[in-house]
Amino acid sequence: MSERPPISPRSPRAALEPEQLPPPPKRSAGARNPLVIVGNAVITIFLILMIGTGLGYYYGKQRLEAPGPLSEDKVVNIPSRAGMGDIADILSREGVIENNRLVFFGAVIALKARSELKSGEYQFTKQASLRDVIETMVDNKVVQHALTIPEGLTSEQIVARLLDNDILAGQVKEVPREGTLLPETYKFTKGTTRDQVIQRMQQAQKRAIGEIWERRSPDLPLKTPDQLVTLASIVEKETGKADERSRVAAVFINRLRQKIKLQSDPTIIYGLVGGKGTLGRPIKRSEIQQPTPYNTYVIDGLPPGPIANPGRASLEATANPARTRDLFFVADGTGGHSFSDNYDAHQKNVAKLRTIEKQAPNDTSELPDDTASTAAAQPAAAAPTAADPPPKPAAPKAAPKKRAPARVAAPVPAPQQDNSDE
Repeated sequence: MSERPPISPRSPRAALEPEQLPPPPKRSAGARNPLVIVGNAVITIFLILMIGTGLGYYYGKQRLEAPGPLSEDKVVNIPSRAGMGDIADILSREGVIENNRLVFFGAVIALKARSELKSGEYQFTKQASLRDVIETMVDNKVVQHALTIPEGLTSEQIVARLLDNDILAGQVKEVPREGTLLPETYKFTKGTTRDQVIQRMQQAQKRAIGEIWERRSPDLPLKTPDQLVTLASIVEKETGKADERSRVAAVFINRLRQKIKLQSDPTIIYGLVGGKGTLGRPIKRSEIQQPTPYNTYVIDGLPPGPIANPGRASLEATANPARTRDLFFVADGTGGHSFSDNYDAHQKNVAKLRTIEKQAPNDTSELPDDTASTAAAQPAAAAPTAADPPPKPAAPKAAPKKRAPARVAAPVPAPQQDNSDE
């Protein structure tokens, strides 16, 4: 029998412990390779960067899209040559963005807008996000101001309106020639010069005249576009009713064809005050026959130039007047006019007007310019003015050789002036 080693008594705890630990496994030679170590480090760093980038992208997107602090729409002016820091300070001071320049810088860089931010006057909407704010400046969505020029103003009156506009900049070098500005609504940005607006108005007028002249009636007794503008300016001052323009133009066209004096009251006023535009009182009897280059009660045919700046509608009406034989028109007492093609019918229309006057003898209210005139329904040499009591219309002779004025006004005393500039 073989001998067994003696058994040494041990405690239960010691009995459970192994007599010796197994040796650790040996690392392979490949795991100890420096390239593997570097590769593992690169992968670890890359994973960390990916996670960081994702978290940064999520956070940045949240900041870009989050509603801003603006409680209502606000206009903010970004001056020229303002740097990114200056812009951030202005936007923060105006409450457009939060007071955190680093977030603004990061947003600008993220949107690749560092060199794209533009100066100007911007309107930022309520709770505009950081992205909206930056894109508004990048896209140069500056505030557009509107300026409406009414039809029938003289160039001097238009320049006065431009000078009264505080949004525009600079002075006007010279008052444009009469009839070269197109009355319309023009939009411009803050700081636009007044001369730039005038240039736009002149260019718009040239385009309009070119288009309208090409579409004119073939038998029009007007030889040049300038003559069209001149007559259109008279039509513009004679009536403000859209449905009457072509018929008023027809009266003057028919008179030109028959070589009858135009006898238009606005030409008297322009001959007296020029570009000022308004007389400020009724025309005097002596002024009806007072010689001026523009007084169509004295001169034959058209005046030497426009008496105002006509609108597109008056230019269209003059280029294509109504097909009528009308030679006269008189106020009808309702703001419009009664038209006639012979003197007898004209006298009847005048009589109706006198009846309206008698029915309202105490009516002292002023009438609009398109119903106020100085001419009466008899030869111009005997025409009363708005300052004189209107005589009863005289019956025409069997074969009268004198021509009545084209237009007779309401006999209610009323200043002959242009209210369009009020």
